[in-house]
Amino acid sequence: MIKFSNTYCELPENFFEEVLPSVGETPELMHFNNELAQELGLDLAVLNEQELANIFCGKTILEGSNPIAMAYSGHQFGQFNPSLGDGRAHLLGEVITAEQQRFDIQLKGSGRSRYSRRGDGRSWLGPVVREYILSEAMSALGIPTTRALCAVRTGEEVLREDTLPGAVFTRVASSHLRVGTFEYFSARSADDLKIMADYAIDRHDPDLKNHKQKYFEFLKRVARRKLSLVSKWMGIGFIHGVMNTDNTSIAGITIDYGPCAFMDNYVENKVYSSIDRQGRYAYSNQGQIAIWNMSVLANALFPLLLDESESKNTDKVILKLQEEFKHLDSFYQQEYLNVMGKKFGIFRPAYSDLAIINEFLKHLEDNHLDFTNSFRKLNTLDHDNKLFLRKWQDRLAEQAKTSAEVIELMNQSNPFIIPRNHQVAKAIEDSVGGDDSYFKYLVQSYKKPFVQNEALDDLTLTPRPEEIVHQTFCGT
Repeated sequence: MIKFSNTYCELPENFFEEVLPSVGETPELMHFNNELAQELGLDLAVLNEQELANIFCGKTILEGSNPIAMAYSGHQFGQFNPSLGDGRAHLLGEVITAEQQRFDIQLKGSGRSRYSRRGDGRSWLGPVVREYILSEAMSALGIPTTRALCAVRTGEEVLREDTLPGAVFTRVASSHLRVGTFEYFSARSADDLKIMADYAIDRHDPDLKNHKQKYFEFLKRVARRKLSLVSKWMGIGFIHGVMNTDNTSIAGITIDYGPCAFMDNYVENKVYSSIDRQGRYAYSNQGQIAIWNMSVLANALFPLLLDESESKNTDKVILKLQEEFKHLDSFYQQEYLNVMGKKFGIFRPAYSDLAIINEFLKHLEDNHLDFTNSFRKLNTLDHDNKLFLRKWQDRLAEQAKTSAEVIELMNQSNPFIIPRNHQVAKAIEDSVGGDDSYFKYLVQSYKKPFVQNEALDDLTLTPRPEEIVHQTFCGT
């Protein structure tokens, strides 16, 4: 049915806790991602909805599954928390696709573990609906991300500010290793840190296994994956909202969609997350925060970096890292420029193109204009800001590209639709009331976000004043 592998369970027992899910009195299937199940090679077509609901809330444990909660630490809003871990999640196991790619299947909101601290280990329905919609939309937008396999009502009530319906989300990821995973072992045991680093390299960068400085090369790979990812976030106006190191994947994928949001009107320093009171994770800060998070990873890996260095000299390793981080800053600036330049139909963006990019963004902010729709309208090759228009058209004329080629590039770079906050909020509200039709409509509609589709014009509409979402919440 599902052929599970459990390589993480082969690691030392202090890396995780074996623990069964503990929710799901009367589970009810909300949505199952048949397309993703087929991609993963899961043989589930013979199951009915109730059987699927039982499996993906944790009530039924399939043969070969070994549910665990993983240990990790993390810097949360810049402050180190030495002991976090999966306090409301259970890794059921791993699956290997026909292309020999390995993926984790994890339940979220599925009950307590020893890492729960004072939490109940449960999730209310809202975060499940949000993560399902957002992660699938991000995948369709071409953004590396975790995926949504299933959403299940548990039949239990969850106490937050109010009593709310409970739910479990099934997340698929190329792994659940985080920067915080390395922080956890670096703070405890050099031997365990090495075991974890070797496991991560074997899983994500196996070509580095025999490299003389494999840990330094691994750090470089992780950092570039992360910075490339964040540049793509910037291009679609996505704000993660809680870029703590325990929410920073070493696989370069978007993970943990708690208070995330897409911008409506462009605001350079926009913040949605209710817990980001100082604006640490504002839209414009995301690149620098990603680099900061990579410095935390470098610090965690430092014992290994020192050990593999030829000199074994602390000062020389530090200087080498400082030089690398200068390169990372330049790398991010180039990645950002590549992403943003293409949104203007510029095939090979140059540093000088930042003037065009920044002038357009300033125009959006000064005039309170919608980020997504304003970029999509550029495919007319016209604009009401004549100063910007002249600079932009002169730049396009330098490329020796036809108008059709320019428009095609822009239409591939500027989505027609994105998951707008008020649409996601309506899906949550309706599902809390027992009606999942709008939730399912959004999941289906976002599958081809770059395709102009008049039937989906309603999803391009900006929110009415009473629909504007001013803050988003973690939901834990």
